[in-house]
Amino acid sequence: MRRLIAILAALISVCATARAETFPSRPVTIVVALPAGGAVDALMRIMAEHMKVTLGQPVIVENMGGAGGTLSIGRIVRSAPDGYTLGMGTLGQYVISGAVYTLPYDMLTDLTPVALLPSVPYWMAVRKTLPANNLQEFAAWLKTNKASATTTGTASLARFCGMDFQKASGTSFQFVPYRGGAPALQDLVAGNVDIDCDLAANSLSQYRNHNIKVLAVMAKTRWFAAPEIPTTDEAGFPGIYIGTWHGIWGPKGTPPEIVAKLNAAANAAMADPATRKRIADLGMTPPPAEQQTPAAFAAFHKSEVEKWFPIVKAAGVKAE
Repeated sequence: MRRLIAILAALISVCATARAETFPSRPVTIVVALPAGGAVDALMRIMAEHMKVTLGQPVIVENMGGAGGTLSIGRIVRSAPDGYTLGMGTLGQYVISGAVYTLPYDMLTDLTPVALLPSVPYWMAVRKTLPANNLQEFAAWLKTNKASATTTGTASLARFCGMDFQKASGTSFQFVPYRGGAPALQDLVAGNVDIDCDLAANSLSQYRNHNIKVLAVMAKTRWFAAPEIPTTDEAGFPGIYIGTWHGIWGPKGTPPEIVAKLNAAANAAMADPATRKRIADLGMTPPPAEQQTPAAFAAFHKSEVEKWFPIVKAAGVKAE
């Protein structure tokens, strides 16, 4: 019996090794939980260009927005756990949506964290014709005018950013949901909406081209990509800090050796000087080395779920 067990163990080891050695033998698809055209999509496409070199196979980026990203995540959950179909998104889709929508899956137990990707702050952007040039003037204007603000779905950080500012300033405005950051920004540039508390990387180019105004960055320190923009603390509304991180996940049960290969490919992309510069040009910052392992990312993801679920539930945000 012992000999049989030893033979079986050896066979399992050989199979696992063979699986690791042959992966990937065909293209890998990464499904972004937002429409094309925004900074999240741009980040994944930059990453994919380098990951395909490490993996030796094409890395195909697809976009699947809608329902706060939950449709995209559902697709990943239902995929075969073989490393060939992965999901990519942000704190908004892979944490907050789970507290807003009634889902047939669990954000923690039905996903396998693969790699933590760069982070970026949010900032308060407004249409360029809005007659306010700082947060104090903006709050005063809101008290005498009706205004509308974008959100990328109900369960978005843009919404919580807006809600935090409403509470701090004693103001109110209407939220208008969009399928993603790109269409929301298009309407801000066109002047069809007044406010976009946006992923800063998403609207950086429009700010640089003077198509929008930016009043403050929602962070403790100034953002390296636009250091002239004051923080919320400096602008007179301390303590409003909103930022997001990005990540890649696979379905539950994805083999550890495959996760390790995918994780190594993502980390190699972030370490490559040319790719790192392109990521910096988006205004994003790669995670520290100690957070780059799958285990560290899994622990971080769990801590973010535990942090945000009570906040979302207490805010009473409902799916629309």
